[in-house]
Amino acid sequence: MTTIEPFDAVDLIKIKRDGGELTSAQVAWLVDAYTRGYVADEQMSAITMAIFLRGMVSREINDLTAAMVNSGERLDFSGLSKKTTDKHSTGGVGDKITLPLAPLVASFGLAVPQLSGRGLGHTGGTLDKFESIPGWRANLTNEEMIAQLESVGAVVCAAGSGLAPADRKLYSLRDITGTVEAIPLIASSIMSKKLAEGTASLVLDVKFGNGAFMSDYERAKELANVLVGIGNDAGVATRAVLTNMNTPLGLAIGNANEVRESVEVLAGGGPDDVIDITATLAEHMLDLAGVTSVAVRDHLANGKAMDSWRAMVSAQGGDPDAKLPVARETHTVTADRDGVVARMDALPFGIAAWRLGAGRARKEDPVVHAAGIDLAVKPGASVKKGDVIFTLSANDSARFDRALEALDGAWEIGESVVDQGPLIAEVING
Repeated sequence: MTTIEPFDAVDLIKIKRDGGELTSAQVAWLVDAYTRGYVADEQMSAITMAIFLRGMVSREINDLTAAMVNSGERLDFSGLSKKTTDKHSTGGVGDKITLPLAPLVASFGLAVPQLSGRGLGHTGGTLDKFESIPGWRANLTNEEMIAQLESVGAVVCAAGSGLAPADRKLYSLRDITGTVEAIPLIASSIMSKKLAEGTASLVLDVKFGNGAFMSDYERAKELANVLVGIGNDAGVATRAVLTNMNTPLGLAIGNANEVRESVEVLAGGGPDDVIDITATLAEHMLDLAGVTSVAVRDHLANGKAMDSWRAMVSAQGGDPDAKLPVARETHTVTADRDGVVARMDALPFGIAAWRLGAGRARKEDPVVHAAGIDLAVKPGASVKKGDVIFTLSANDSARFDRALEALDGAWEIGESVVDQGPLIAEVING
């Protein structure tokens, strides 16, 4: 067992407060001592605020990530007969890409271990979407996960409590101290879990735009560069793709309705933006894993990705043929005049879906799997007065008023579409 040299928390606070750099030994001690409860929340709060204000150099961020990885267990996929590759998204509105992506990549003979989370606030959670499927279970043992990766090639499940426990403790602290946006803390949080997971390669879908965690493009690009640097420095082949979250992704926002849309994509249909991002990320995942010159979209058209989906869902107790939940109440919003859908801002649509019951305000809250929003049109579409723009779904009609409040001014009909930038803006290779 590695001996960690002791330090004094107040000394480390002062170093970061004054813009200095922590040594590797100091970072290792700090994370270990905080995880054990020796460093108090008040002291760690001061450290996180100093990091927020003063930043960290790359070496410090790598040290912080490594210390968080070392706070818990690591998964070992070296016994698999397949190469592993993974994807992480920084989250957005209507972002259901994991659902079609994992089985698509698995259909090429790779293993895709997707340790996912649940939604909080306006950003949906992948596990919440899958739990719309009757019988499907998120909690697997490590042995079950590895067996499924070997037999099926893809698994989407909850991360065990043993992975990067320091991150879980630090994440809760950041949330109540106004330091969530600190790039060193975001990057180490994301990458500590991915490195502990043990994948051989990783593609990051870093969102920008009004519905993204990082709304500013340059900040999102800075985050992408830091993430890629951490991964490559740790020996994991890592790449980031910057994608647009100014407009909701696809036509479905929620849980069960996003599963339906994902199945459409796996069946060779679905919205163009969901297909484009799914195919692009798949191509990068395959490339990093050494699988080149493949026609990714062919596996959506010929049923191979769908076969992987059905096997993946079934392996976790789900019924891929079961009817998904449908909301008891709906409310339709129509165009008040002729024109072109000029814009649909992602963030208000995410907040509205949350208010309908598709998301949660606290980790303990349940979600209504049938709740959400189905868009009938996207920006650029021509509409006539009375045409359906979108439909709200909830189990309680009393939720519609607050959802509509969130959407007030979030979309408009004009003479032309507002340019929101490219869907896929840039690739960061490191």
